[in-house]
Amino acid sequence: MQEKDIANTAGGGCSQGSCGSNAEQMSHLPDAVREKVFNHPCYSEEAHHHYARMHVAVAPACNIQCHYCNRKYDCANESRPGVVSELLTPEQAEKKVLAVAANIPQMTVLGVAGPGDPLANPERTLATFRGLAEKAPDIKLCLSTNGLALPDHVDEIAALNVDHVTITINCVDPEVGAKIYPWIFWNNRRVRGVKAAQILIERQQKGLEMLVERGVLVKVNSVMIPGVNDEHLKEVSRIVKAKGAFLHNVMPLIAEPEHGTFYGVMGQRSPSQAELQALQDECAGDMNMMRHCRQCRADAVGLLGEDRGDEFTLDKIDQMEIDYAAAMAKRKAVHQAIEADRDAQRAAKARAAAGETLVPITALKRSAPKPAVAEQTRPVLMAVATAGQGVVNQHFGHAKEFLVYEASPAGVRFIGVRKADNYCEGGDTCGDGETKWDDILKALAGCEVMLCSRIGIGPWETLEQHGIRPDNEHAMEPIEDAVAAVYREMQQRGKLDDPAHSMPVSA
Repeated sequence: MQEKDIANTAGGGCSQGSCGSNAEQMSHLPDAVREKVFNHPCYSEEAHHHYARMHVAVAPACNIQCHYCNRKYDCANESRPGVVSELLTPEQAEKKVLAVAANIPQMTVLGVAGPGDPLANPERTLATFRGLAEKAPDIKLCLSTNGLALPDHVDEIAALNVDHVTITINCVDPEVGAKIYPWIFWNNRRVRGVKAAQILIERQQKGLEMLVERGVLVKVNSVMIPGVNDEHLKEVSRIVKAKGAFLHNVMPLIAEPEHGTFYGVMGQRSPSQAELQALQDECAGDMNMMRHCRQCRADAVGLLGEDRGDEFTLDKIDQMEIDYAAAMAKRKAVHQAIEADRDAQRAAKARAAAGETLVPITALKRSAPKPAVAEQTRPVLMAVATAGQGVVNQHFGHAKEFLVYEASPAGVRFIGVRKADNYCEGGDTCGDGETKWDDILKALAGCEVMLCSRIGIGPWETLEQHGIRPDNEHAMEPIEDAVAAVYREMQQRGKLDDPAHSMPVSA
């Protein structure tokens, strides 16, 4: 089988528009591809509950300008691409990666994603990869790029075993591209307008083809910009899949004016949750979709959805004493335990599907077998507060994001991530101070149920007043099992045959 055929087979092996989210989907992947994605939190929706990633900021320069980008440094409260607190040399990056790997054994992936473009800084980026390929061979190496310089470096990328590359492709039409990119820096000169977009598109497509030919998994990121490229992204998805891309990540435009981007200052709006989901669903017909992206900082550390970068600043790393040989042994043991737990959860789901009684797995409670109920067809969106491990294990007041799932008679599918300010500022219970309800309710728009491990009486009542049912009866259960159980409960209670209960997704 040729490498491009492998990539296309990988693309065809995932269902419901979400790649790697369960054992059945993973089983369809060729062995070589499954090995690359099974513990990669960005390439596998299931893995992101268990494994961590980190980015090192070694690439300050960029060779294009995007209307949605303003690369601010030292802005610890912002979580978006291009933002970093410390620029690192390759040597400093190696030291930081080893420190993180020793202290966060779940970390499996190292990426260079900025704060500029890694391939506009090829010496720094490739030197980082060379050092880590030798010193930390168990860590997957990833690269994110705008693609302008990609064809010039594909062979060295492949030689260094960088087997995951993300290309940001926002268009395949230069007329659309001219509205997104004011200029590119190409052959030592600045090129503008449609001509610049044409050059960028051609280089992106060439780089994509070259990577696929060499067996490198390619994820395509696209920023959804309402009124600019939103409809066009369906064509982008079709083309990149045809060329062998493994995964497509359609992300919402971040356009708050305080970020100082051109779009933000000019009032370009971001897409609503409904618009983003609708476009992702339409693209999913042609391409496997990534729906769990957090649009991470260029120096993010930890599980997706968390950032522990402030624990690993250079001054703190200098004070650490690390036995990496011992850390490697610990990492191996932790990874084995994670995989044993994942295997047990998959086996329990298989037994449930076969109608058998579920057996407790480790300390997890399990859902009861599916009862016989009248068939109802209305899908329901449910939000979940989770701190990781794929279970409902977070207090509502501590949640800074919610994972949104859709339940229907066809099953449970992951829809996306909604960020929000956490209700509680500290302590173990929710207090009576400022609640930030506007932000929370926006994040929960369209959801009929909110699952969490605990919730206070005050927020419970507020959610109910807004038509959202809190549920903490499924704490510590696997998320998909819990969502399915709540959906069956709604069927039994006749909550699905009343159109008044159906809540559209809104902004």
